[in-house]
Amino acid sequence: MAGRSQPLVAVLKGGLSVEREVSLSSGAECARALATAGFAVIQIDAGPDLAVQLAASRPDVVFNALHGRWGEDGCVQGMLEWLAIPYTHSGVLASALAMDKERTKTAYRAAGLPVVASVLAPRDEVRARHVMAPPYVVKPNNEGSSVGVYIVHQAANAPPQLSDDMPLTVMVEAYAPGRELTTAVMGDRPLTVTDIITTGWYDYHAKYAPGGSRHQVPADVPPAIFDACMDYALCAHRALGCRGLSRTDFRWDDTRGLDGLILLETNTQPGMTPTSLAPEQAAQVGIAFPDLCRWLVEDASCGR
Repeated sequence: MAGRSQPLVAVLKGGLSVEREVSLSSGAECARALATAGFAVIQIDAGPDLAVQLAASRPDVVFNALHGRWGEDGCVQGMLEWLAIPYTHSGVLASALAMDKERTKTAYRAAGLPVVASVLAPRDEVRARHVMAPPYVVKPNNEGSSVGVYIVHQAANAPPQLSDDMPLTVMVEAYAPGRELTTAVMGDRPLTVTDIITTGWYDYHAKYAPGGSRHQVPADVPPAIFDACMDYALCAHRALGCRGLSRTDFRWDDTRGLDGLILLETNTQPGMTPTSLAPEQAAQVGIAFPDLCRWLVEDASCGR
């Protein structure tokens, strides 16, 4: 930082994944917040020349606002370790584990956390037959933001005709009915519980379009469910080795009490858009968005 009056933070955004547009929005929001918090900020649209851009700009810290593959799966984290640039959020191993849904479930099970049954299956086999009794859900094993999710209902006579854009191997998991709940963890602190209310499936549109969903914060759920979400989210954060900010998503069948609560996945790069859940939870517990972004920068390191 020699010769600089302010730390220079490079906000990585965009990238090459199917979640590029969400990341562009997250990155722009974070850059504005960091400037408000007193940092010198540059924004970098992460492409194939990312290492060259970082070497030329020489930031003191990287704020990782990338979502999806390459930005959230340990790849860019490995590059930043190689370049010895401190960065926000989780490190290489935790990012890779959390992005792989089946390995995430393995870590959950080892920690005693509740999940539904799932298998990995070839895309063509899933197209040809029911590999699991309906109802079930088909999704990529290594994407986020509800990209490429197919719901196969109880009465479905035919298997889903998956798009050619789906990976060659997909996850098939038992459908978990109920409400969408989520809890963010900041460091070692679970923040609160949000009940995500939509008219249908919490898909990409419901997550990111204005009015696509309504967030009840804190969630109006029984204390035992609220406390379980808080405990499970922190346990998941630790089981995966997450750092900085994470967010764990749940489904809760309120007809079954605590037995109806299951973990879906943990996001190591939660969205930071105007409709995103983690900043909303931070605000609910008194942490303004610029302060959240400042905390992430101050928490940044290598060797995460």
